[in-house]
Order: sequence, then C-alpha cells, then structure tokens
Amino acid sequence: MVGSAAAPPPAVSTLPVQPAGAKGCAALVHAFDWSQTSLGPIDRWDTSVRAAVDLLLESPVPMMLLTGPACVVLYNDAYAKVLGGRHPIAFGRPATEAFGEAWDQPGMSDVIGRVFRTGQPVLEPESQVTLRPGGADPAFYTRGHSVVRDSRGAIAGVLTVAAETTQVVHRLQSLGELTARLAGALTIDDVTRVVLTYAMASFDLDHCVLAVDDGNSYRFVRRIRGEMLDEADERLPPVWRRVGPDPSAPLVAAAETGRATFVADGEPLAAVAQDRHERRVRSLAALPLRTASVRGALTMGFRRAHVWLPAERALLRAAAELVAQAAERARRFEAQHGTAQLLQRSMLPEHLPELDTFRIAARYDVGVDGNAAGGDFYDAFRLTDGRLAMVLGDVAGHDVRAAAVMGQVRAALRALALTDPAPPSVLAGLDRLVGSLGAESRNEEIFVTVVYGVLDPSDGTVTLASAGHPPPVLRRAGLGGEPATAELVKVPPGAPLGLGGRWQTGSLVLEPGDTILMYSDGVVERRGHPLNTGLDALVAAAAGSASGDPRNMCSLATAAVEGTTDDDVAVLAVEHALAMSRAATMHVAAEPTGPSRVRQWMSTRLREWQVPEPVIGAAILCTSELTTNALLHAGTPAQVHIDLNAERLLVSVADTGTRGSVIRARTDALASRGRGLGLIEELSDSWGTDPTVRGSTVWFEMLLNRE
Repeated sequence: MVGSAAAPPPAVSTLPVQPAGAKGCAALVHAFDWSQTSLGPIDRWDTSVRAAVDLLLESPVPMMLLTGPACVVLYNDAYAKVLGGRHPIAFGRPATEAFGEAWDQPGMSDVIGRVFRTGQPVLEPESQVTLRPGGADPAFYTRGHSVVRDSRGAIAGVLTVAAETTQVVHRLQSLGELTARLAGALTIDDVTRVVLTYAMASFDLDHCVLAVDDGNSYRFVRRIRGEMLDEADERLPPVWRRVGPDPSAPLVAAAETGRATFVADGEPLAAVAQDRHERRVRSLAALPLRTASVRGALTMGFRRAHVWLPAERALLRAAAELVAQAAERARRFEAQHGTAQLLQRSMLPEHLPELDTFRIAARYDVGVDGNAAGGDFYDAFRLTDGRLAMVLGDVAGHDVRAAAVMGQVRAALRALALTDPAPPSVLAGLDRLVGSLGAESRNEEIFVTVVYGVLDPSDGTVTLASAGHPPPVLRRAGLGGEPATAELVKVPPGAPLGLGGRWQTGSLVLEPGDTILMYSDGVVERRGHPLNTGLDALVAAAAGSASGDPRNMCSLATAAVEGTTDDDVAVLAVEHALAMSRAATMHVAAEPTGPSRVRQWMSTRLREWQVPEPVIGAAILCTSELTTNALLHAGTPAQVHIDLNAERLLVSVADTGTRGSVIRARTDALASRGRGLGLIEELSDSWGTDPTVRGSTVWFEMLLNRE
C-alpha cells in the first residue's frame, strides 16, 4: 500500500478526540471502532495525530486525512459534501474500499503515495476527479497534500485540503463559448442575444441589461428572470428600449465614465427604477463597453446580496471587453451591410406598376454574406403605348463593379425599351453597351444574361426574348376543377450580352388566373447538382402552389430548390387576375394603440367587402400580430395593406426598420409573445417576407374558397 513505509504511531494519548454529543463527522470519529485499524483505539492515538484530526474537524474547509499503510480515511463535514453519496460509507475505511475505482484516477493514489514516500508537499492548482458515484459530472478542485508526522517525527499520514473550483472552471469554459459565439455575431441584435443568454445562464442572474449608445441617448435590451418577452422568438430582433443620458443610472455612468462599479447590497437602481423588477435589485455590477466607435454598458444584478469577489470581477471585465469588441465589429458590419444593401436596392425599382387586371411582385435576396452589392436585377415599367415591359437579368459577380454594370444595363434597357420596345432591338442595343463596357475596361469577361418581355394587357399576349438566361416558368391556373399545371416557357435561346449575338422571340398568352415567373440562376443552381434538377423542382413547386398570386409565387420560388446558394436571387412574377381586386391601405403610428386601431379598421373594411366571417377573424388575428411585431421590434411606423379578389385575401404589413427578412424556420417551436409567426403559418395558406429598400414587409394569403 502507498503508506507501507510509515510505522504505526505509538500509543501515547489517553484523551478522547471529541467530547460526547458531537455531531456530523466529529460524532463519527467518536463512535467509530478504530481498534481494527492501524490507528488503534481512539484513546491511544498519538498526540500529534490527534491534533491533526482536531484541526481537520474544526475546519470549514474540506479536509481529508489518510493514515497508516492502508490509507484509512478520515474527513470533516465540508469534505463529506465533496464525497456526496460515498459519505458516510467511506469513513474509517481503507482508501481502496472508500473510493473504489476513483482511487486509481490520476491525482489520487499516485499523488498521495508520492507524498507518503517523499514527505514533500504537493499543490495541484486544478485537478479533475470524479469522486461522486452514479456517473455525475466531474468536479474541479485546487488541492494541497502535505504529511502529518507523529510525535517521533515519522510520517503518520497525508492531509489533503481541497477547494472546489468547479464553478470557476465552468465560468471560464462559458467565457470560451461566449468568445466563439460572438465571433459569429454579425449585428448588434446578434451580439445582444448572445451576451444576455450567456450572462443569465452562467451567473444565474435575476436582472441583466446590455446598452449601446445611439446618438444622444442609449438604447438597451433587458432580461428579467422568468420574463420571456425579449427572447421568445429569435426570428425577430430583441425589443430595444431607450434611456436618456441620466448619470444616476448605473449603466449610463459606466458607459460615460468607462469605470466599472460593484454594489454588494443596497438599492442600486432605486433612483431610476422603471418597475418593480428593478426596485427589487439589491446587488449590481455595471461594466463599461468602450471602443473607438462603441459606448455602452453591461449590467448584472441579483435580488439578494452578493459579494463581487476579485476573481469574479476579473472574469466580468474580461467578458465585457469581448462584448465591446464584438459590438464594434457588428457596428462596422451593419454600416457596410446597410451601405451595400441601400446601393443594391436603390438600383432596383422601389414601386412596381399597378394594372387593373394584372398583378406584379418581385423579390431580391442577397447572396454571399449580404455585405456586398451584386449584379442580379429586375424591372417592370409601362411603355408609351400602355404595354408592360418586364425584365430580369444577371451580371456575373458579387462586388461593386457588378452592381455598377447592373445599374448601367438596367438604365440602358429602360431607355432602349421606351424608344423601341421590340425584344430583339432592346437586346441588340444592350449587347453593344456590354461590349463597349468590356472594351473600355479592357476586361472581356463581363458576363450578362437577360430575359426581356413585353405584355399587352388588352389580350394577355407576352413576347419574350432571352440572352443566355434561364427560361421563365408559366403557371396555368386549373379552371373548372382541373389542377394547376406549370412548364418552362419555350423561348428561343440566344447568346449572353456582349458577344454579338442575334435574338429571336417567342410568345404566349396569359389567360385569367395564369402567372409567369422570371428568375435568376441563383434560384435553381446548387453546387454538385445538375441545373435540370433545380428547374424541375421550381416547375413542380409552381404547379403545386395554392394560388398564382405573384407575391406568393416569388416567395415560393426562393424556397423551391433544396439546399443553400451563395448567389444572389432575383424573382419577378406577373399574374393575370381573374377579376379586378379591391385594396385599402392604413398607416399605423408607432404607438401602443396601433394594433387595436388596425383591428377595428380591418373589421369594418372586410365586412363591407362581405368577406366570410371565419376568414375575417383569422385575418384580423394575424394582422394584429404582424402589426405588433412591426411596431415592437422595428420601432417604426407600419403600413398595413389589404388586397381582396375572388380567390383570396392578401394582407401585408411593412415597416421602415432594418430587421431584414424574417427567417422561416422552427415556426412550430418559436412564437413572439406566445403566438407570433407560428400562428400566421397555422392560419394562413401561405406567407412570406420581402425585404425592401428601407425595411421589410411580412405578408400572408388566405384563400376564400377552401375545399
């Protein structure tokens, strides 16, 4: 055994170690029959060993003493908590029986045996030992091992003093996870969600706030234990509130001065408390977030007194430094992203033409990381003779040069079409332009594809020509009970622009209920899959659509092909409506009464239009939810638009915020304010989101004649 070198201590003491009536481990020492161990009867223990045991039992720090050749185990009440289920079975037993397999782990028999043999103390700054049975997670300790000598100077045992550092280790691990998650946070909203989730989970807080500067004031997001409003639906941005530059507010003081403050017990938010949650905070840490371009603060609080120890303060300061750097990166990204998006969308039409019996919709989704302008574009505009020109094109590339060429091509196309709208003439003019741009820049690799068509609203005739672009999809409505069908339009192929090609035209007739869909190759191309696979999937999705509404078709097209694409996506759809539709629009101010006024307005208007009551109820519920989300999360006024025809009711809610597209994922598990987007998906026949130049639009469609 590890202690075999130590001779049994002489029996010199005749005094009991602890008086009668002792509790816990002291009582066990007094009651245990030590005569069967190397220590011998308790009243014969060596005085030095007895003194060590007295010290052990009185200490509030976890201590364990292993004595004799068999390493008999003694420990105090604090160490009993370390042992968990092994206590009290381990008490007074040899180490091999007391710890079982754990005795052979690194840091146990090997370290203690070395101390027994050499008499040299050992300090383990951090050790991981599983002492608790039942497969519990291992605990972490800082442990010191030193010898206990008897009255003759011989080694009688090894005393282990342990300080559990499991919480510290877990917090350091959480700090590493925070660093990794912050590395993938692109926006301030992303950073906020990551930080508040980390803080609440790692420190078991009752109150946490992250604030960043916003001109002359600060905006902040708050988390309260048990309150789920801000984190209920990760597809929506967190709810930001505003606070003025009041120096009595701890977060403002930290942000303005750059100094951290720690209150262990008191009423740190009493002067600025907005509700009962903040009045209940007793201990608070306020940490500044300061970089070259960001000024803010992170506050953490408890409803109980809490001493902020030096190690914890250092950890919080390190976390705050990481958060500040992530916020600065996010702010730079948002500035670059916003500039790229504004450039991209400013080159696209902000409003599409409105025709009596033809409805038009378009959608543009950026590829790559959304931080660069691309070359896809669409356009639809009236010609001088009343016909409608429609075009979708693609300039290869994802940079400013591609966007610049795209802008030139789109502007030139409109000018050419307004002069001579015939597709071959327009494409011939664009071909000369692209060739000239390539020669001017000494770059012969400008690659531009376009599909261009002219629609005659009087009879639905569409004349098309293609310059190397994928063919449009034509969805034929299933009239008279027949199912809808879809097919690729047979457009004579032509060379991409800039190659000196010659183009021919094809034609079709859009019957009432039919829809034509133009799209860029990002819709159908996927890495490792043939193009025909994507085309077939798009045609199948169009045929299976519940309706030919152009907004629904655009949304459906962007999700028709499985897998992700790093290319830009542009879609333009035109539907020949069965009948003229009725429409109405309401502007909603960013105030709490907005949703209720929308509900009243919609109820009156839809009943005037004799919409079925079940549809009215579901539509009002969904619209109220979308309006609430727009006002709450975007923080801007909203615009509600309703469009009714014989087939369906279409409702859209637009804001002017910067939240972008709503992610259509995990709708079954997530909900805003308890209902949210999952409710819209449940009650509507289709829904989607369309990013615009200065915000986003969320819409849903309800069919009037459901089978």
